Amino acid sequence: MNYETLLERALSKIPEKAKKYSKYEIPEVDSTIIGSRTVIHNFKEVAEKLNRNTDFLLKYLVRELATSGVIEETRVVLQGKFTKEQIDNLIKEFAKYYVICPSCGKLDTRIIKEGRLSFLICDVCGAKNPVKSLS
Repeated sequence: MNYETLLERALSKIPEKAKKYSKYEIPEVDSTIIGSRTVIHNFKEVAEKLNRNTDFLLKYLVRELATSGVIEETRVVLQGKFTKEQIDNLIKEFAKYYVICPSCGKLDTRIIKEGRLSFLICDVCGAKNPVKSLS
């Protein structure tokens, strides 16, 4: 077999998702400080763009900010005053550890739990990486 034939054969085995290039931007929050509380107005939209459950994202934010929070329809109310920059940085950290595949950098991932361990499974390259549980 010549090189051209082998290359075409190898390229045909790559999944379509892996071939597509998409510019991904971490979503920014739309937040307001009202009294001693911080309201994230587009919380549900941010969670959907990250392809994660709103409860899981809230659990991460509450833990990292050492506060409490409640989901109210499409927004979240956090106890305490937090700047937009603080929350945006936490969303970026969340995406780095719980959304983006460390092997290929794609976003088509999901988290599964096997026993007491949680894994980030990439639907593009098939990588399986352990992630820290939020329990």
